[in-house]
Amino acid sequence: MLNGYPNTDVLGLHQRGHVLIATLNRPEQRNALNAELRLALRDAFDRFDADESVRCAVLTGNGKAFCAGGDLKEMAQTNMAVPPENSFIMLGSKGRLSKPVIAAVNGYAMAGGFLLAQDCDLAIAAEGATFAISEVKRGRGAPWAVPLISMLPKRIMLELLLTGEPIDAHRAYEVGLVNKVVPAGQLLEAATAMAEIIAANAPLSVRASKQAVEVATEVGQTAALAAAHQLFYRVYTSEDAAEGPRAFAEKRKPVWTGR
Repeated sequence: MLNGYPNTDVLGLHQRGHVLIATLNRPEQRNALNAELRLALRDAFDRFDADESVRCAVLTGNGKAFCAGGDLKEMAQTNMAVPPENSFIMLGSKGRLSKPVIAAVNGYAMAGGFLLAQDCDLAIAAEGATFAISEVKRGRGAPWAVPLISMLPKRIMLELLLTGEPIDAHRAYEVGLVNKVVPAGQLLEAATAMAEIIAANAPLSVRASKQAVEVATEVGQTAALAAAHQLFYRVYTSEDAAEGPRAFAEKRKPVWTGR
């Protein structure tokens, strides 16, 4: 367990260079999201966002499932009706991170598991992975799916919501839900390799780029462009902005400070 991160059996954490790898670890329950796992995710990703030693994260699941969604047995035991609003916030307690997260979807990503993959910035799926918003089959709801309207065509979104039927990894790639599909044995390596590429880039530029895209999905083009200029002002005036061209001229790798 990494220093300063939550110590729990339900979420494995380890660091590879500047990359944090978080593994959902309830394989017997198909990594279903119970209260303990939700809290562990919030705590771990709060720590990740504040940890200067890591610049990108990979989220995956142990076993045959990425995440089968909410723990239905726990819901039945607690007589859950309307879920608390914060139950849909898992990657940190604020609902938004300043650093990118890549979903490495190794199997089922259903209901709340779909939400986890949706909330990540990028996604790589193993061949054989499946995605479903299955709430209609359980008499539940998926208000958290609303942001999909900026990620998927309307009719694909409706298909997922109204049928509750899964789509496979290749269909998810075709409709733009995932960035890449790889053989199952190469999944974690492929996701970590992408994370390492991101982590090697200037951290202020990465953060501003992520924020600019988030703003652009919520406001019109003119407002998003104005916001992007403001976001990147800090980047242009940073020490790293001088270090990048200097390193290129000196034919060496840049040493980023995030300042």
